[in-house]
Amino acid sequence: MALLIAADVIIQAERKRLDLDAWLRAHAREEIRLAAITVAELWRGTERAAPPQRSRRQKFLERLLGVFEVVPYDEKAAIEHARLWATLDAVGQRIGAEDLMLAATALESGAALVTFHARRFAAIPGLTVVTP
Repeated sequence: MALLIAADVIIQAERKRLDLDAWLRAHAREEIRLAAITVAELWRGTERAAPPQRSRRQKFLERLLGVFEVVPYDEKAAIEHARLWATLDAVGQRIGAEDLMLAATALESGAALVTFHARRFAAIPGLTVVTP
């Protein structure tokens, strides 16, 4: 099964709280990907950083983008997003737009979602969540 890495995992790796290289070696048989929305979230953090940190973050992110396939947020993911949104609205559940986009991308691409925030995604039917 492919694995789609959430922004929180990449942030923990950048902060040296997760040995991403070791984790990737342990999952060498899996296809590891990033969602387009994850790229946007990470670049937002880069853009908001102070100049000394911005350069370091930009280099870190550019290295990752050279390694991981980026799964686009396309029409199929948008339709899945709308379906999830309506389903959750019907039962009074709220999940942030970016998280819904990420979950929809994972479901549409047949990937499990890798995140430290598994509880945040617990209400999404059919989504497989992996905690690093």
